Amino acid sequence: MASLPAGHVPLIQRLLARLRRPPTPIDQSTWLAVRGRSLWLQRLDREHDQRLHRLASRFLHEKTITPVAGLALDATERALLAALCCLPLLEFGGEGLHGWSELVVYPDAFRVQRSHVDAAGVLHEWDDELAGEAWEAGPLILSWADVQADLAEPDAGFCVAVHEMAHKIDVLDGALDGTPPLPREWQMQWARDFQRQYDAFCEQVDRGEDVAIDAYAAEAPEEFFAVASEYHFSAPDLLAAHMPEVAAHLRRFYGRSPMATD
Repeated sequence: MASLPAGHVPLIQRLLARLRRPPTPIDQSTWLAVRGRSLWLQRLDREHDQRLHRLASRFLHEKTITPVAGLALDATERALLAALCCLPLLEFGGEGLHGWSELVVYPDAFRVQRSHVDAAGVLHEWDDELAGEAWEAGPLILSWADVQADLAEPDAGFCVAVHEMAHKIDVLDGALDGTPPLPREWQMQWARDFQRQYDAFCEQVDRGEDVAIDAYAAEAPEEFFAVASEYHFSAPDLLAAHMPEVAAHLRRFYGRSPMATD
């Protein structure tokens, strides 16, 4: 076998070396501009602000942010996206960034083609318009317009970045089922309480009743977790009033919401 020239470093080793280097911290002027764009960030205490700054810096170091369809993002906007994606990791930590490498950002809601074969073997195909998506073994995808809309109404119950990051955290234990990686005893309590509330919520939706949170939460247990996560950060008092057990689990998992009044 031919010997490699002195000083040769295979590509994979260079990439690993880059990941092992400590992230360059987001500079303070950029971070102040990022905080100015989000009430959620402005309301963090000093400790959690510093923690989020470190996580967002790591996000920018490890993830590729790819704007598509003519969208351009400056350094502040990239740092803002990193911060929003890291909000759910303030207690969970950087382990929540494992398993994927790219954030794709569309200018607006984007269309994806769906297909489903029903019990009779008939293939159904349709298009969905989405504000975000998280692939189990692929990128996280966001609509920049929807991110901006969430920031404009921070107490409306919506945060697409948190929603999609909840899916990324959920799947870390190998199953996208609405239960993130937890110690065994807590996992059992979580699964029991979430399933009971999810079943009750689905019954309300099926009966056509008004519901406290977005009815999309009834789509599947994993969507219930992701939607409830949005409300934890953007309308925590409403969530606690209508789903106290779910709210208590999320407060323990994510920490106190910056929008909470208690």
